[in-house]
Order: sequence, then C-alpha cells, then structure tokens
Amino acid sequence: MNPQTPAELRLGRQALTLLEAVLVAAAPEEGCALLIGGRDPLVVRRVWPCLNVWEPAAERRRRFALDPREQLLAQKWARARGLSVLGSAHSHPLSEPVPSALDRSLAFVPTLMLILGQGPAAGEPRSLACWWLPEQGSPRRLAWRMDG
Repeated sequence: MNPQTPAELRLGRQALTLLEAVLVAAAPEEGCALLIGGRDPLVVRRVWPCLNVWEPAAERRRRFALDPREQLLAQKWARARGLSVLGSAHSHPLSEPVPSALDRSLAFVPTLMLILGQGPAAGEPRSLACWWLPEQGSPRRLAWRMDG
C-alpha cells in the first residue's frame, strides 16, 4: 500500500453494517475481521469475518489473533475480484478504540486498522475509530465516512 497516510477512508454501507454486527456479536471477547476494498481512493467494500484464535483462549477478552488460513482465503478471494485486503478490524469490548502497543506490534505495516471500542466515559456508546499504521511513526487517526 502507498506508504503515505491516506486522506480518509470510505466504508460501504453494507460493509459497515456487517462489521459492527460481527464485532458486537463476539462480545465479551474481542471480535475481528479483515477489510477488503480498493486503495485509490481507500474504500472498504467487503468485510471478511474472522475467528479470534488468540491463545490462551482466556485472554480473548483483551487480545485477538486472526486465523492465518482465513487470511489466505480472503487474500485469494480479493485478488480474484480485483480487490485488496486493506487491513483489519477488531473490537475493544472493555476500552477505547485506540491501537494498543500489542495491536501495533503485531500489525504488518503500512496498514489500515478499524477498532470498535467503548466511549471515553462510562456509559457512552461504542464508537468506531479508523487508524492508519505507517511503516514508521505513531498510528494516525483517519477520518471516515459512509459511502453508499
């Protein structure tokens, strides 16, 4: 992917609906998915739901790992349709939607990362945050908008 930070992310309506459903359904564990779409402009058209295979399983409330087989299948599926795996999404059922140090260390950069997490104050609704993880430097928050 272009190493420069994209200006914004566009999410297809169906992709956004599926993404939220997949991540919320995994609670109280972290849910995860791959994001498939186009790079120029950066747009997510499809969501590839994945199993959280983090071991030990007892830590899945605050950790996630994508199944490598699902990653390969998603990559093949996307390529066959002229699309790309743009990055991943996961949930933070117990914390804000900010990439943790572990999230950053396990990511293949540069990449897109969406996180559905809790609002900063108790009782606030969940919020979806979009991050660009560059090859060097700190994650950069991206603006996002729904795209038909």
